Amino acid sequence: MAFEKLTNSIHDLDENIRAFVTSSAEYYKLDLYKKIIKGAISLVNMMLIGFVALIALFFLSIAVALSIGQAMGQASAGFYIVGGFYIVIFALIWIFGKKYVEKIIILKSSRTFFND
Repeated sequence: MAFEKLTNSIHDLDENIRAFVTSSAEYYKLDLYKKIIKGAISLVNMMLIGFVALIALFFLSIAVALSIGQAMGQASAGFYIVGGFYIVIFALIWIFGKKYVEKIIILKSSRTFFND
C-alpha cells in the first residue's frame, strides 16, 4: 500500500513536471512572438514615418533649390547648393554619426525586447 502511494506520487510528480515544462515552453513561445511582433510593428511604423518624411524633404528641397536659383539668377545653382548641402550632411553623419546611430538603435530595440 505504501509502495503504491509512493508510485502514484512519483507518477503525479512526473506528470506535473511535464505539464510545467510544456506550459513554460508555451509561455516563452508566446512571449517571444509578442516581442517579435512589437519589433516588427515598430519597424513598419518607422519605415512609414521615414517614407513620408523623405517625400516631404524631397519637395522642400526642390522648393529651396528653385528659390535659391531664382535669387541667384541661375536655376541650376540652387540645385548644386542644395545637393552640396546634403553631401556635407551625409559626410558628417558618415564620419561622426555611426556610433551614435548604433547606440540609439541598440537602446530602443533592447527596451522593446527586454522591458516587457
